[in-house]
Amino acid sequence: MGNVSQTPLGQAAHDLSLWGLFLQADWVVKGVMIALLLASVWVWAIIFEKVATLRRIRRAANGFEDRFWSGGSLEELYTREGEQPTHPMAAVFGAAMGEWKRSTGRGFGSELAVLGTKERVERAMSVAISREMERLERWMVFLATIASAAPFIGLFGTVWGIMNSFSAIAGMQNTSLAVVAPGIAEALFATAIGLVAAIPATMAYNKFSSDFARFAGRLEGFAAEFSAILTRQSEAAAEPGRPARSAPAPVAE
Repeated sequence: MGNVSQTPLGQAAHDLSLWGLFLQADWVVKGVMIALLLASVWVWAIIFEKVATLRRIRRAANGFEDRFWSGGSLEELYTREGEQPTHPMAAVFGAAMGEWKRSTGRGFGSELAVLGTKERVERAMSVAISREMERLERWMVFLATIASAAPFIGLFGTVWGIMNSFSAIAGMQNTSLAVVAPGIAEALFATAIGLVAAIPATMAYNKFSSDFARFAGRLEGFAAEFSAILTRQSEAAAEPGRPARSAPAPVAE
């Protein structure tokens, strides 16, 4: 009789380690856990990719702005970086220069033509910014979805597990803690995994949203400055008796 009391039923029948909780869970709860674990792995992969991307584009933008404001030939800069851009700021610059070169090829006959060129250049840069930001913000919707949905998916697994636990308890007609605790622990494990996936996704989404918004503002600031340079050059080219230059020359700030 003494030997039976030293080996409680709950400890003999259940492994309360994390792996044991997973193996002993219902198949629905297991499916929820596996889905949330895969989502968590994918969230961290996105986080590492976005961190590396932000570092790369910031470094590339810093170098490009230094070359842009150095006073060198923008024709050469366009040939070297604008025709086949490798980062967002070069893409915006290339879109503007490409449209400006097409307009200057037709010449400027009036102030209306200058305004038309300005509008086309600004539209080209706006489209380039939208396209580049859409590419940079890829998978952000996935982060937002996991951040909001993962806790509820985990809660579904928990509710399902608790329902099964209560059914088993009713069948055994035994409500001792040794019988109740393992089933409840298995069910709550699903909610824990949901939070493990949701918390990093929430923090990453908020951080990257802020970083991308600042970088979009930087691109828009560059576009506004470059538009002003091109507008001045277009107005100068439209003056009677003044030949048009093939490319503007920005003044270093």
